[in-house]
This record gives sequence, C-alpha cells and structure tokens, in this order.
Amino acid sequence: MAELLFEALAVPACLMANSSLLALCSTGALSGLAVEAGAGVCHATPVYAGHSWHKATLRLDVGGSALSRYLRELLAAAHPDLPVRALSRKAITQLKKRCCYVSQDFEGDLHDPGRHHPVSFPVGSGCSVHLSHERFRCPEPIFQPTLLGQDESGLAALTFQALQKMPSTLRARLANTVVLAGGSTLFPGFPERLHLELEAQCRRHGYPALQPRLVATPERGTAVWTGGSMVASLHSFQRGWMTQAMYQECGCRLVHEVFN
Repeated sequence: MAELLFEALAVPACLMANSSLLALCSTGALSGLAVEAGAGVCHATPVYAGHSWHKATLRLDVGGSALSRYLRELLAAAHPDLPVRALSRKAITQLKKRCCYVSQDFEGDLHDPGRHHPVSFPVGSGCSVHLSHERFRCPEPIFQPTLLGQDESGLAALTFQALQKMPSTLRARLANTVVLAGGSTLFPGFPERLHLELEAQCRRHGYPALQPRLVATPERGTAVWTGGSMVASLHSFQRGWMTQAMYQECGCRLVHEVFN
C-alpha cells in the first residue's frame, strides 16, 4: 500500500490506521470493542486507549458478498422459473438491502409460516420476485456460519471470545462500548440479535456481571470513513504520518516501525 501511494501516486504523506480504531473514533470513543461486518469478512477487535489488540482480534469469513450469493441460491431453489435478470448481482443486492432482516428467533420463525412476512419486490421489466423465509435466512450465516458449510463460531460467539482474550480488568469497560460498523450490520434486527446472543454468551460462560452495551448509529455503514475524517481533522494528525522523504530514505520497512 505504501509503495502504491508513494511511488505510483506520489502522495506527499500518508497515515495508516486500523479500521476498528476508526470505527470507535466515529462515536467519539478510544476504548471499546469494534464489531465490523463488511462486504468480505467480519472482525471483532478490542481497542484500548487508542490501540488495537491484534492478539485478541478475531475474524469470521462471512460478509455481504457471501450473503448475496446465499440469497441467490435460496431464490433459485424456491423459484426455478425466475428469469436470469431477476437474479442479477444488482437485483440481488437490492433485494438483500431492502427486504432482508435478522430474525430474533431463527428456528421458531423458520418452522412457523405465519411468521414469514412475505413480500414481492419489482426488479424491472414487469418482473417481481417473491420472498418469504428467504428474507431472514439470508443474513443468518453471520450468526450461524455452518449454513454456508463453514465450521466457525458465529459473530456473537466471536465477539465474546475477543472480549475473553482481554485482561479481566478491562473487560467490563470494553463491553460497555461495543461499536457496530459496516454495511452488513444495517439489517433490521441485527443489533438486537447480536445484543441478545452476546448477553447469553456472557451468562453461559460465567460472566453475568458483564453487561454489553451496543452502539449502533444509523450511519454505521460508513463508520470507518467517518472516523477517518475525524482523525484527519485533529491537530495531532500530522505528527503521526509518514512522509515521502521518510519513505525515500528508509523504504517500505519503515511502514511497520511507524504504524505498529
């Protein structure tokens, strides 16, 4: 990245910051637990006093792109006669963003057709797509990756495990500021489900005193960008960056020294 910026784009200076820290900065916090769910992956990252704890950072290889593919498979299975244009990438993305939501009781909703809340969504050229249980099945792999054939813990369990890796003296403080970030956290019901499962994880593993408090702003889809703009506006910003002259003198190895 530094090579691209300095050699190809000839920028005068740059600063590389962890996305989890920027997500926290967007809410005005420097300590907390950043839970990011984006297009490619999800991360749970503890941050204390402005520093990310890499050894406690956990990753889930499920993101918005995987959910879109999953929704396409669900719709193709339910409606084999759907025209190809109805299942285009653009149409699937629109369906996912406008129609899908996170269930608070997945198994109960799945086995009770009266709780499916079906809708029809127009995708152009007089064609509509009918969605029923697909609406809440689409985002479920974030909480149950086994639905995609992945033998991993869901995001709530991952978040708790990240918290558990921190020193016991910091856990309560970090749990008090669990910041959601990324486009895949925007599903209706996502914050409520994560909070419900995170509390259950705390009780199940003997931490009933931990009371997670989620911070889910309406703008959390662009929280990292917002945090970046806030950091860049600080007077101390220039003291932390790496200049073109520094790069020319020391090369790429300096990136790890400056930003680690």
